[in-house]
Amino acid sequence: MTQRTAIVTGAARGIGLATTRQFLAEGRRVAMIDRDAEALMAEASQMEGVLPIVCDVSKPDEVANMIDTCAAKLGRVDALVNNAGVADFGPIEETGFDRWRRVMATNLNGVFLCSQAAIPHLRETRGAIVNIASISGLRASTLRVAYGTSKAAVIHLTQQQAVELGEYGIRANCVAPGPVRTKLAMAVHSQEIIDAYHDAIPLNRYGTEDEIASVIVFLCSEKASYVTGQTIASDGGFQATGVGLPALRR
Repeated sequence: MTQRTAIVTGAARGIGLATTRQFLAEGRRVAMIDRDAEALMAEASQMEGVLPIVCDVSKPDEVANMIDTCAAKLGRVDALVNNAGVADFGPIEETGFDRWRRVMATNLNGVFLCSQAAIPHLRETRGAIVNIASISGLRASTLRVAYGTSKAAVIHLTQQQAVELGEYGIRANCVAPGPVRTKLAMAVHSQEIIDAYHDAIPLNRYGTEDEIASVIVFLCSEKASYVTGQTIASDGGFQATGVGLPALRR
C-alpha cells in the first residue's frame, strides 16, 4: 500500500482528535488509539479512513498488539504521534508514589513503549515520531511535580530517539503546547487564571487544538524532512517570557 498513514494515541478528544482530522484532510489513513472505548468509537464512527483501536499505552502487551494490528491493517506506518497523557496536578507533599507512578506510566512509559514497538515499521518507511510534551516540561510550575517531570523526560527521550534512530531515516521531534483552549481547560480554569494567562502570554490568548495539530502534522511531513531532535514550543511565546513581569510590558 502506498497511502501514507499515521498512528495517533489519545485520539478520542482534544489535540489528538484535531490531529487525526488534519491527517485525514491531507489524505492519510489514521489509526486512532485511546483507552476510552466509548469516546473513541463515537468519534471514529463519524469519520472515514480511520482505524479505531482501544489500547492503554501504559501496558506493554496492549501496545505490542496495537502496533501489530496497525501495521497489518494499514499496511505501513509512516508516522507515530505519542499524544496520550494524563494531567494530574497537586502539591509535592501531597503527591504519593502511586499518583507519581500513574502519571509516569502514561506520559513517559507510554511514549517509550509505543515508539519502541513501532521502530521496525518506521524503519521501512523512514517515518517520523512526534511526542507531545508540554510547556510544563520546559519551565517549572506549581502543582506539576509529576506532570512536569514526565513531560521534561519526554523531551529528553525525544532527543535520544533522534540520535539513535536517525541512521534509519527516522525523525523524532517534540511539541510542547502552552495553554490550550480545550473544553476541559475552560471548565476548570477560573476567570482569574484565564486573565493571568492572557497577561503572561505574548500573544495574549490561549492556543487552539487545531493550532497545535498543525505543528504536529508539519513535523510528520516531508516539509520537515531535515528537522529532528527538536522541541517546538507551540505556546504563543509563553516560554520566551522567562521571569519577566507582565506589568513591565504595559
